[in-house]
Amino acid sequence: MSEKMEVDLTGVKQSKGVWLVKVPKYLSQQWDKAAEKGECGCVHISFYLSDELIALDAVGENDASLEVPKDHPFTMHPVGGQTMAVFITVFVVDEISLEGMVVHRAECRPVVTDSYMKLKKLQIKESIKPQRLSQQLERAVTTIFKPVANHDFNMEYEKKKKTEGKMVRAERQLVLDMLFSAFEKHQYYNIKALVDITKQPVTYLKEIMREIGTYNSKGVHKSTWELKPEYRHYQSDEEEMQTT
Repeated sequence: MSEKMEVDLTGVKQSKGVWLVKVPKYLSQQWDKAAEKGECGCVHISFYLSDELIALDAVGENDASLEVPKDHPFTMHPVGGQTMAVFITVFVVDEISLEGMVVHRAECRPVVTDSYMKLKKLQIKESIKPQRLSQQLERAVTTIFKPVANHDFNMEYEKKKKTEGKMVRAERQLVLDMLFSAFEKHQYYNIKALVDITKQPVTYLKEIMREIGTYNSKGVHKSTWELKPEYRHYQSDEEEMQTT
C-alpha cells in the first residue's frame, strides 16, 4: 500500500454490510471467463455456477466432458467479535475506498462428486509440473531476437521527450484558470485529457482536482472528473429537478 494513498471512509456513514466468502480457486478462475455483463451464477444460501461456466479447459485431459461442480453450499462461520472491513483500491485517483463492514463470514464448498474428484486429480497433476523446462537446441536461432542498437519505441520516446520537454509545475492560479476554462466547455474529463490541456504532472493535477472536483468511480461517467457544486457554472440534473 502506498503511503501517499488517501482513504475514503464515506462507507462508514452508509453502514453498508458485506459478506466475506471464501471460494475455491477454480471457481474464481471460471468467473474470469464470464462476459462483462453476463451472469456468472446465483446465490441462494448456496452458490450455483452458471451453465455457461461449468465446462473446464482441461489441458491434456482425456475426458473432454470434465466439468467443475455447479452446486456450492455455504458453510456459515461467526464473525467472532472481530471488526473486519472490505476496501477497494481506485488506482486512477490513488485512493482506497471503504466498501463495507463484514457482517457474515461463509465458506463456499463444492458438493463432492466423481467430476469434482477428477478435477482435484487434474489440479494435483498441474501443481507438480515444473514451471520451467530446459530444451537443447540443435542449431543457433538467427531469425528472431537479433540485437539492435536501439529499439523503435525507445527512439520514439526520446524524440517525444525532446519535443515536449519535462512537465514543470505552473503557478496554482494559472492551472486553476485553465481547468475552469476547460470545464466551461465540457462537464466531464478524464485525467489524461486534463493533462493534455494543462501540460501539468499527473500528481500535481490530481492534488488540485481533489480540492475543486469530484471523481466518478461508478455510473455512466465512470473514471472521469467533474467540478464540485460550488465551482460549477451550471446546474446538475438533480438540482434542475429540485428547482422545477
